[in-house]
Amino acid sequence: MPRNIYSQEHEDFRGSVREFVERTLKPRAEEMIETRSIDRSLWKEAGKQGLFGLDIPEEFGGLGAGDYRFNAIAAEEIAGFNAAVSSCFGIHSDVCPPYIVDLGTEEQKQRWLPGMAAGDLICAIAMTEPSGGSDLAALKTTAVRDGDTWVLNGSKTFITNGYQADLVIVAARTDPSKGAKGITLFMVETGMAGFTRGRKLDKVGQVESDTAELFFSDVRVPDENRIGPQDLGFIAMMQRLPQERIGAAVANVSHAKQILLETIEYTKERKAFGQPIGTFQHNKFKIAEMVTKIEVTQAYVDDCVEAHTNGTLTAVDAAKAKWWSSQVQGEVLDECVQLYGGYGFMNEYRVARAWRDARVTRIWAGSNEIMKELIGRDLGL
Repeated sequence: MPRNIYSQEHEDFRGSVREFVERTLKPRAEEMIETRSIDRSLWKEAGKQGLFGLDIPEEFGGLGAGDYRFNAIAAEEIAGFNAAVSSCFGIHSDVCPPYIVDLGTEEQKQRWLPGMAAGDLICAIAMTEPSGGSDLAALKTTAVRDGDTWVLNGSKTFITNGYQADLVIVAARTDPSKGAKGITLFMVETGMAGFTRGRKLDKVGQVESDTAELFFSDVRVPDENRIGPQDLGFIAMMQRLPQERIGAAVANVSHAKQILLETIEYTKERKAFGQPIGTFQHNKFKIAEMVTKIEVTQAYVDDCVEAHTNGTLTAVDAAKAKWWSSQVQGEVLDECVQLYGGYGFMNEYRVARAWRDARVTRIWAGSNEIMKELIGRDLGL
């Protein structure tokens, strides 16, 4: 079914992103798996390509696209290549910049945004804590004011880009008496005394992504690194989570669609009992079901992308897109593994890695159970 939300200008941009993936990322795919990281040279190449500046105004080194559809195209093309790279680049370019662009001071924008756009400064956002998971209002990391500085103590876990990050947006409790209304955001920079990182976490999938634990022991953060008003950090996060969730949905669909296309080609070539396995009625029906699931999901996600571009995407609709796309992705990739048979369980096959990589999407950016809770509340339940 034709997609109607993209103009020729968008498709031209898609071509440039696709060319970047083919020229720069694909030749180093195995290296990223072996080193369990994305080399800084690749970040800088992506910055030169303009992939990190879509949400950053031109005066700060970005493209200032002002059109979320360009973000969505970048996410689609990179997720089709590699889900882990898509998540790392997405956190840096799609999730973090709006906090600084929307809430930052002029001085903060000048300090951080040009380096982020260029890929010289890698950014992460630290919300999740060991004891909290999706319950952001219950975070325990604290920041206590001491003159013109804040003393930060606590820890974060499962932080994408955490191991390499030069900049980390940290959510900390600044007024314990206010609950969710007593949380403030701070920018912690590499080299600040008391800021340390744990090991790279050993994940089931997305091994290319450096996911880490972060520790803060009496880290003195100057007030000039506070992002946005004091005690309004929770509201800031809630306002920006829909963009993270629709970005995740875009990547989910693209990742599953690409692996499905490769699986369909495999079923045309792989023979059993003297004929291609895709011609067996059971397999043919399975593939028909998967193609339909992907196209229907794509249509809803495209509508959400268009709504977000127009400023009308609700948090509830973003939650629907996030949980549904991750669920469909899991179902489709599981069936793709089955169609590959024993080969689908081998790490050398992309389908096996994709299957593993996709599992976390039902957990991060707010677990699917939390997404359904948000939808249920909206229904008055």
